[in-house]
Amino acid sequence: QVQLVESGGGSVQGGGSLRLSCAASGDTDTRRCMGWFRQAPGKDREGVASIFPLGNTYYADSVKGRFTISRDNAKNTLYLQMNSLKPEDTAMYYCATYTPSGIGVVTTLGCAFNSWGQGTQVTVSS
Repeated sequence: QVQLVESGGGSVQGGGSLRLSCAASGDTDTRRCMGWFRQAPGKDREGVASIFPLGNTYYADSVKGRFTISRDNAKNTLYLQMNSLKPEDTAMYYCATYTPSGIGVVTTLGCAFNSWGQGTQVTVSS
């Protein structure tokens, strides 16, 4: 079982930046894909970005050019640098990965995910 703990969320004005972090522990494996999802009130959860073990990345069209996903395998930590934030980026952001013991697989952005963190709130004001 893997534990994923997100941090770095907060409130920021439009055009500002935030950096999210996700610390992984337990059943971690650097050969697995990791990603970020978000869910705004009244909307479905959507994939934001994913990163493969060797560093290949995929992004949702809505965040391309503004968000950057990265990982530090030595620290078992995933990051999401968010620049030029917009009010429509307001959502709960979740870190995700895949583990053999997880359930409910979601496949998007080139990866499969079935393990989730508790989320960190990002609020962008206009």
